[in-house]
Amino acid sequence: MVFILSLLLTVVGIAVWRTARAKARDGVAGYQSVASFGGLGSVVFGLLVVLQCFTQIPAGRVGVVDFFGVVSEQTLRAGINPVNPMATVVKYSIQTQEHKENMQVLSREGLTIGLEVSALYRLNPDSAARVYVTVAGGDYETIILIPQFRSICRSVTASFQASALYSSERERLGMSIQAELAKIVAPRGVTIENTPIRNVVLPTQLTEAIEQKQRADQESQRMEFVLTKEKQEADRKRIEARGIADFQTIVAAGISDQLLRWKGIEATEKLAASTNTKVIIVGAGKDGLPIILDTK
Repeated sequence: MVFILSLLLTVVGIAVWRTARAKARDGVAGYQSVASFGGLGSVVFGLLVVLQCFTQIPAGRVGVVDFFGVVSEQTLRAGINPVNPMATVVKYSIQTQEHKENMQVLSREGLTIGLEVSALYRLNPDSAARVYVTVAGGDYETIILIPQFRSICRSVTASFQASALYSSERERLGMSIQAELAKIVAPRGVTIENTPIRNVVLPTQLTEAIEQKQRADQESQRMEFVLTKEKQEADRKRIEARGIADFQTIVAAGISDQLLRWKGIEATEKLAASTNTKVIIVGAGKDGLPIILDTK
């Protein structure tokens, strides 16, 4: 519409300019200004006509060209693109977007679980024209993505036990939702990048039961550690006692009466050589060992 109006005004401006200029040459007063006004108008509206032959696509978007119901399969990329001025250009975002859902779902046991999950998705640039043609209004998020996302979240969660979602199976749940959702929406031109599980809210009684079980498991593991430590300590003491007993046996086997007498003689010699006042009676003790009397 803008192109047609600008084109008509350009033609009118050129006609006014030519007519007024001819009148001005014939000496008719007042037509010189009319010619100038017509020339200026034709230039301005002519520029608008030229601008309508180009379109600017912002970064992160693509353009779909619709020429009176005939949609081009080639999408326009970001930047300035030449285009039929009579065509309509519909712009789609191909950037990654997020859709959040907070819903109540059922587990395998039939328990109600609060599930907060997101879907990170983007439109395939080569599928933008097909989405424009096949989806009402081109609104693929509302018509295709969101209903399928909700349905798959419920169906996939129903195959998991509620207790497993408390810890270990949460990541696998997100991967399963992503795989099932991608299987359905990928043929429609939507790419699913990830479906992270933001939060899982279990029933209060189940949460308490799981926490009690975890505490019991931790206490059991602690007791096993204590028993293992005590057993190791008992083994250590047993080995130490066996070593002491072996040492005493070896030492006792090497001690004889002759060795003891000899050691006594050596001790007597050392005492006799000291400066302490003493009386040594040799051969008066048991087994002939010396008796030492301190005179102090």
